[in-house]
Amino acid sequence: MISAALVSRGGSIDWLCLPRFDSDACFAALLGGPENGRWLIAPRAERCRISRRYLPGTAVLETRFETDAGAVTLTDFMPLTDDEEKVDVVRIVKGEKGSVEMAMELVLRFNYGRTVPWVQRRDYGLSAVAGPDTVELHTHIGLGGRDMKTLGAFTVKKGQSVPFTLSYHRSHKTPHFVPDRNESLDRTVTWWREWSKRCRFDYDDENWRDAVVRSLITLKLLTYAPTGGIVAAPTTSLPEAIGGSRNWDYRYAWIRDSALTLYALLNGGYRSEAEAWRQWLLRAVAGHPRQLQIMYGVAGERRLTENEIDWLRGYEKSSPVRVGNAAADQMQLDVYGELMEVLHAAREAELSPLDEAWRLQKSILAHLETVWRKPDRGIWEVRGPARAFTHSRMMCWVAFDRAIKSAEHFGLEGPTDHWRECRDAIHADICENGFDKKRNTFVQCYGREALDASLLLIAQSGFLRPDDPRVVGTIEAIERELRQDGLVQRYSTDDVDDGVGGREGAFLACSFWLADAYVLVGRIDDAAELFENLLALRNDLGLLAEEYDTVSKRLLGNFPQAFSHIGLVNTAYNLIDAHGPAQQRSESDAPTAQETAKHGEPR
Repeated sequence: MISAALVSRGGSIDWLCLPRFDSDACFAALLGGPENGRWLIAPRAERCRISRRYLPGTAVLETRFETDAGAVTLTDFMPLTDDEEKVDVVRIVKGEKGSVEMAMELVLRFNYGRTVPWVQRRDYGLSAVAGPDTVELHTHIGLGGRDMKTLGAFTVKKGQSVPFTLSYHRSHKTPHFVPDRNESLDRTVTWWREWSKRCRFDYDDENWRDAVVRSLITLKLLTYAPTGGIVAAPTTSLPEAIGGSRNWDYRYAWIRDSALTLYALLNGGYRSEAEAWRQWLLRAVAGHPRQLQIMYGVAGERRLTENEIDWLRGYEKSSPVRVGNAAADQMQLDVYGELMEVLHAAREAELSPLDEAWRLQKSILAHLETVWRKPDRGIWEVRGPARAFTHSRMMCWVAFDRAIKSAEHFGLEGPTDHWRECRDAIHADICENGFDKKRNTFVQCYGREALDASLLLIAQSGFLRPDDPRVVGTIEAIERELRQDGLVQRYSTDDVDDGVGGREGAFLACSFWLADAYVLVGRIDDAAELFENLLALRNDLGLLAEEYDTVSKRLLGNFPQAFSHIGLVNTAYNLIDAHGPAQQRSESDAPTAQETAKHGEPR
């Protein structure tokens, strides 16, 4: 995959960046209005019943429109490619019954909804050029222009099919064409179904299996095919609270997602994707350890300068709209542990050995030894004061712990005795300064009482055993103070100065972490109930955003969110497998190439 299009329930593509996930949008109605770019195909009738679905096991979207005169199906897909010069969006309208009058409206606006392109008629449709970018619309219907829009009207009868293709190319390059849209659809459907068959989730609950498969398909969709990098989401600035300013650009790849992503892919049976992800990580972080960033562009770019786009009013007037992400310049110590863990897990899983990875790891530890005591911005990338975050220190412990295990398990050379001293010193420091003895809970950062949902990962990381009273006490404290209407907040925005202000929804990954913690401490029924509740929050296509507002009952934040779907996959495996991802992480023991998942009833 190269990019992704977001299609509204009404048949309008309201968000599309070309040619890459992080390129400028040419359809930006999602963050503005129709005048900022969209591609609408829908019946002309005022009364219309709409339903939609993904074709099972695929990323091909079907939207069914039923009017008093008949019914049509709009099929949307992007043919598979790893070539930035050949990106296509195909839309096919098929008559199902009766006769339906249809309308098409194409509003192309490059540069995030601002730049009107130069449009020229062609015998195949039209060509639209703006600076370095060109798109070609291939269609047989008649087109007309009005108010800087391209309009078309056509009628579809039962059995008829009307195809459209929007093809991108650099303006100095020769256009390309999709010769047979139906053949391309067949190839795309076949490829996705063969890919989905590889999913290794053996459980008789069809709803659970469908959720896992859809989540893994979503992760594949968020993978930038040329490099293997996985973006956090294909969108920017979808708000964490309607009308608020917590609006960030998530079209980049985060290091902290790496370990949980690797476990989701490996347990799902997608080893080649896991290997591509590991390779991307090594290329992205190559360089001096002190320059390690928390996120990179999909090809490993480091400069992700943050700007505000003032001509877009924001989703439901939630401003500002941001492009780029200033958090890339923050120091967040947990990413060192994430990187060390994913490279250790890759060895345990018997992915291809890489000697340079171990040399890089030793260099990272030599640097981490000198900086782990420094305050940082933490897992949630606060824009307030730097602090000694407990989770950050815990992941520094993970970094040394996994290096020791790699050296022991694989006979790798390294100063393991010294690493043990560092590991023990970090452990003692956290237990002394990051634990509130009176409340029997770990806290978000040293010297403060606020809690943090990332503390749910303490047992999963292997820092303490699940039956340790401090782990149990932390889970209970988070249930009391951070769980609202059944879902978990990252932290209390009333108690924590994160430099942003305002409220936010419940961060869905944190609720999956609570379910994982329940599994580790033996509260299986509670874990299964929470998992079912989380599945019920998915939209009609089985997709999850970053957060959920329990008051307005709606998804919030960038969408679809990789971290939420990673959490879904891992929690599902934790519930059906006694040796699921949480147990694997706590033991630093990823599934091997020969291991076959053994699934049964939730344990």
